[in-house]
Order: sequence, then C-alpha cells, then structure tokens
Amino acid sequence: MNAFVKTPAAYETRRSHGISLDTLVVVGTSFKHEHLPAILADGFEDGFFEVHAENYMGGGGPPHRTLATVREAYPLSIHGVCMSIGAPSRLDARHLARFRELVIRYEPVLVSEHLAWSSHGGAFFNDLLPLPYTKATLDTVCEHIDQVQDAIRRPILLENPSTYIAFASSTMSESEFIREVVQRTGCGLLLDINNVFVSAVNHRFSAETYLDELPLERVGEIHLAGHSEQRDDEDEMLLVDSHDCVISDSVWHLYRDIVGRIGPRPTLVEWDSNLPAWSVLRDQALSARRIMTEQMTLCSQEIGRAG
Repeated sequence: MNAFVKTPAAYETRRSHGISLDTLVVVGTSFKHEHLPAILADGFEDGFFEVHAENYMGGGGPPHRTLATVREAYPLSIHGVCMSIGAPSRLDARHLARFRELVIRYEPVLVSEHLAWSSHGGAFFNDLLPLPYTKATLDTVCEHIDQVQDAIRRPILLENPSTYIAFASSTMSESEFIREVVQRTGCGLLLDINNVFVSAVNHRFSAETYLDELPLERVGEIHLAGHSEQRDDEDEMLLVDSHDCVISDSVWHLYRDIVGRIGPRPTLVEWDSNLPAWSVLRDQALSARRIMTEQMTLCSQEIGRAG
C-alpha cells in the first residue's frame, strides 16, 4: 500500500517552498541553457520551466549551477523521459533513486513521466515506445507508478503518448487505459494536446472524441508542441511529435476548447530541437496565456448572463 493517501486532490502538487503555480494562467516552456542570458535579461512573469530529469542526474557541474540559477527565480517542472513506466521488467532501481534525489534537490512544483517504455532486458532504446493496452500491461503500469510515487513521496502526472502503431492485442482503448491508471494509482494526467492530435491523424480517429473519454478532471498540466508532416511507405500523411516548430492552428483549436471545458491549467510549451530565439518560445507561451485569459472572461460573462 502506498504511504500517501490517494485522494482526488493528491495529484495537485501546486506549491513548493513559497514558489507556486497558484496563478491560474501560469505558463511555461522547456528550459534550454542557450536561452539563459535572454531569460535573465527579459524575465518571464508568472512563468515556469520544465527540464528533462535525465539531463540533471549527475552530481554537480555546470548543468546544476545553471539549473540552480533558474530555480532561484522560477518554479520548476521535472519531466522524466527514461523511467520506462510501461516496460514489463522491473524499474531500474538506480535510475529511480537518482530521480528521487533530483526531486528532493529541486522541489519542483510538477513531476511527470510518460505512458511508454524505453528499456527491456538490459537494453535501452532512445525512444518512447507504445504499449499494448491489456490488463497485464495495466497491472504493470500501475505497479510502476505506485513504486515511483512511493519513492518520491508525492503523486506524479502521467503523459498520454503520441503513437505511430497500434497493437492488435489491445483489449481496451488508450483513453480507457489512462482512466483506469489514474483511478487506481491516484496519479494525475499530463494532457499533451499535440500528442492527441498527432495520434488522431496517424490512426484516423477523432481527437475530440478521444478527449471526451479522458479523465479531464484529473488534468494537472497541459503540454503544447509543434509537429512535423511526413509521408509513410504508402504515401499517407504521417505526423511526428518533433518539438521543433511552432504550435499548429489545429492544436491551438483543441487547446482553446479544452481550456473552455476544464478551466485554466499550467501549460507548458515544449521545443527541443531547431531552437528559436527565446522571444519566439516565450511568445508561444504567452499565446497560451491569452487563450486561458479569454476563456476565463467568456466563462465569467456566461455566468453573469445566467445570473
């Protein structure tokens, strides 16, 4: 049994040593060290930054000095990419211990991982690979999430994946699988809207219907990112979650609808390659803030009219 109580509020990790995400329209971006001088010069009011845990699992040196500088002024989100939550084998105890040490060291306001696997039988694959959605996989994923949450003494947010293949052996939909996971473990949902759109196009399903089936009441954070277009071997459209360009109009549309339904959530813009100037990345985040503010205004107006 987990040491913490799994309540509906358990996933709301919103405060850490005076640095919080209580501001309803808080937005953030991926932190890249190349942007540090511009960030320090320009500022990022009510902003936060996300880092990949595995980039900071060393004991010290320049990466930690840089991250400590950011942490002094801004909330941090720690996003794991190599825990291999969905692997059938046991979690790597050393990796989990280093992940725990990082969480203790920086006390992030948000901690998250992926619904995916990346290691098996001692081999590591540099990708976030999809899962078959079966009862056996569900049991394994829940066991691993419990293990992570017990280790770091707090809930995590689980990110929905972007996928390019589906398993014929799956006995439930992805949305059903995610709903079961959050109910059983008490974790929250990191809703990656770009991933939803990418998977919907690749597998030819409705992104809106998929979102309707998710446990949206458990969304603790939203991710936005750009994607690229390719053609597969049959010359069909294939979208890739590339994180290397601006957010598409289709993803902004889905984001606006979701915020209108569930209200503002901390929103993070991911950008991992072909890095633009800091001003471009910041403007993408500020666009998300404007959408949240607009939706809050519309909601207030509707409540006023109803009253």
